[in-house]
Amino acid sequence: MTQQESTSALSRPLLAAVGLAVLLAIGVAGLGLVLGTGNQTPDVPGRTGPLALVSIDAPSAGSPECASLVEKLPVGLPSGKDMLSRREIATPAPPATVAWGDAKHDPVVLRCGLPRPNELSATSQLRVISDVQWLELPGSDSSTWVIVDRGVYVALTVPAGAGTGPLQDISTTVRDLLPKQPVKTAP
Repeated sequence: MTQQESTSALSRPLLAAVGLAVLLAIGVAGLGLVLGTGNQTPDVPGRTGPLALVSIDAPSAGSPECASLVEKLPVGLPSGKDMLSRREIATPAPPATVAWGDAKHDPVVLRCGLPRPNELSATSQLRVISDVQWLELPGSDSSTWVIVDRGVYVALTVPAGAGTGPLQDISTTVRDLLPKQPVKTAP
């Protein structure tokens, strides 16, 4: 056998193996496109499944006002062009707390029955939405808005970029459910 014949004999199995590998790769890629797996949004940790929230001081969370509010809150909140659904909260769930969100959006969290915010003073800039007065407590990636003119303090934490839809919808619910009271600017 000449050297050319032995090289040719070795090349055929190598070429066949390379060809099969290329065909397999093309087949897997094609199957992925057909099944649509290339367009799925990967799960982001903390954005799927029950939402873990820490308990915070909420002395009036068990009040009739909070129970009534939690019962009447909308099942969905607008966030830009999207609608956020209610999100399950991991146990132990803080009392009088509701969250909305999905795998693509950071959650919007409402907590009812909080103590009066220390930041509330006679000179605080309040925003009125649907006849409900809010105090903004800005954060780096979200803002917490506190309702300050009802019998209980209600906080709504809204991620940056969520728009004003959550505040508008919650304001309407609170306006229709909880009686207005004077703002208490001192403890």
